[in-house]
Amino acid sequence: MDSSLIFFTLSLFFASLPPTLQQKFPITRAPVSKSGAFSKNAAGEFDYKYHSSFKYSMALIVSLPIGTPPQTQKMVLDTGSQLSWIQCNRKSPPPTTAFDPSLSSSFSELPCNHPICKPQIPDFTIPTTCDQNRLCHYSYFYADGTLAEGNLVREKFTFSPSRVTPPLILGCATNSADAEGILGMNLGRLSFVSQAKVPRFSYCVPARNTQDKTINPTGTFFLGLNPNSRNFKYINLLSFPEAQRKPNFDPLAYTIGLVGIRISGKKLNISTAAFHPDAGGSGQTMIDSGTQYTFLVDAAYDKVREEVVRLAGAKLKKGYAFGGALDMCFDGNAAEVGQLIGQIALEFENGVEIVIDKERNLDDVGGGVHCIGIGRSESLGVASNIIGNFQQQNLWVEFDLSNRRVGFGQGNCSG
Repeated sequence: MDSSLIFFTLSLFFASLPPTLQQKFPITRAPVSKSGAFSKNAAGEFDYKYHSSFKYSMALIVSLPIGTPPQTQKMVLDTGSQLSWIQCNRKSPPPTTAFDPSLSSSFSELPCNHPICKPQIPDFTIPTTCDQNRLCHYSYFYADGTLAEGNLVREKFTFSPSRVTPPLILGCATNSADAEGILGMNLGRLSFVSQAKVPRFSYCVPARNTQDKTINPTGTFFLGLNPNSRNFKYINLLSFPEAQRKPNFDPLAYTIGLVGIRISGKKLNISTAAFHPDAGGSGQTMIDSGTQYTFLVDAAYDKVREEVVRLAGAKLKKGYAFGGALDMCFDGNAAEVGQLIGQIALEFENGVEIVIDKERNLDDVGGGVHCIGIGRSESLGVASNIIGNFQQQNLWVEFDLSNRRVGFGQGNCSG
C-alpha cells in the first residue's frame, strides 16, 4: 500500500496555496451553454438521471464519458477538490487510458486572457502561467512531491446522445505520474457539480476485501435522484461567518456537525468545541471522499486513542506509525483486536450516526500490521476533522446541493 495516498485530497488542498492561506476559494462561474441537452428544473438545475459503478481501492475511481464522441476517462471522485482534470496525450498513438483532444469536436483550450488565468486573483489558488502558445497553463505538486500540470480547457461530458453537459472548465494534464484524473466535487464554482449544475449526487462505498486486497470491489455512483434516498437520514451543511474562516477554514468543503464519538457503546468525554470551528477556523468537520482515512484534531484524537489503549493497549504496536499518520496499530490477529475495541460510532446532529463495525475498524497496511483507520490531523499539518472514505464503507452518502444537506443510509454497496 502506498502511504502517500493517505494524503490524496489534502495534497490537492494545500500544495498549491500560499502558506498563510491554505484554503480554497470560489472561481467565477463558467457560463452555461443554452444548448445543453438536459432539461432544467425551476432552480435552473439540470435533470440528471445517471448512475454507474466505480472501483474502490484507496479512492473512488469512476469512469466517465468525456468529449464528442465520448472517450471514457478514469477519475477519482473527490468531494474535497475543486478543479477536475483528465489525463491528456497528444502523441500518436496515445496511451489507451489518456484523452486525445484531437479526436473530440467539442474540445477547446483556454487562452491566456481568460479571467481565471490571471495571477494573484483571490478566488483561484492553483498557479497559472501563459505558455509559449498563449494558452493557460497550470501546475501543482502533490504532497508526495510528484507534479501534475497541463492546460486549462473546456470540454463536454457526454453521458448519452441526449444527455450532454455544456462545455466545462477542467485541466488537461500532460505531465502527471498518476493513472487517473480528478473529478472535483466540492462547493467551489469551478467544481464539476457547480459548473454542470448538478442538484445532488451520491455514492455507496463497498466493503474492502479483507482476504485479498488485490481485488478492488465495485460501488455505485448517482448523478441526480437516488431511488434509495427515501431511507436516508439527513443533516444540514453548516456555514460560518467569513471572519471565522481564516486561516484554517475551507469554505468550499462539505462541513457537517459532528457532536460526539462512541467506542464500544461508551461516549467519550470530548468537548463539542473540538468539532466546531473556532475564530481561526480550526475544528471544522468535513466529509471527504478523496481522503482515505479519518483524521481528528488533538482534543478528539487524544480521547479516542486513550480509550483504544484502555481496551487493547496490550496488543498495541508501540513506536509505530503507518505513513507517519496512523499510530493505533497492532500485530497479530485483527479479528481479536477488533473484538476488544468493538464498534466505533461517529455521532452527528439530528441523531444521525456513522457506525463502523468491529470487523471494519482495522485496515491491513501490510506486513501483518493492522491499524485503526483514524489518525491525528496534526500529522497532516491541518486543523480540521476529516471523515474519510474508509469510514464510509457500506454506506450511502448523498450530497443534496439543492437543499444544502448530506444524507446517509445503510446499504450493501458491493456491486
